[in-house]
Amino acid sequence: MNCIFCNIVEHKAHSEILYESENVLSFLDINPVNFGHTLVITKKHYGDFISVPKNELAHVIKAVQTIAGVIKTKLNCDGFNIVINNGIAAGQTVKHFHFHIIPRFHNDDFRFKLNLKKYSDNLMKEYADKIRAELKFEGTF
Repeated sequence: MNCIFCNIVEHKAHSEILYESENVLSFLDINPVNFGHTLVITKKHYGDFISVPKNELAHVIKAVQTIAGVIKTKLNCDGFNIVINNGIAAGQTVKHFHFHIIPRFHNDDFRFKLNLKKYSDNLMKEYADKIRAELKFEGTF
């Protein structure tokens, strides 16, 4: 497997590393939406969000929260987006699980182009029933 993110974890590919721990690595995106656009990845290779073990995910989300706070403060951005692209249809181009932290500014001219749908009649309930059928509400997963 030739994964650019694994190469960055192994320090075989250049990156501007911002943070590194036993489980997590963070670095600047080489093609940023805005300057300071940051990636936060698992050091172990997982292809997508669903394949990441929950204990690994906990390490990553804690790092995302901390790094996003630093980005907000140090870059004086007006806000930020936290994004996961999961699968080709969602725009995932590197098959190594990662979060994007995108600093946002009031006039940055970046917009998600949404084509919002409307549920008809009982369609919302049908979708909810499909999803609920597999979920259990026990307080934890």
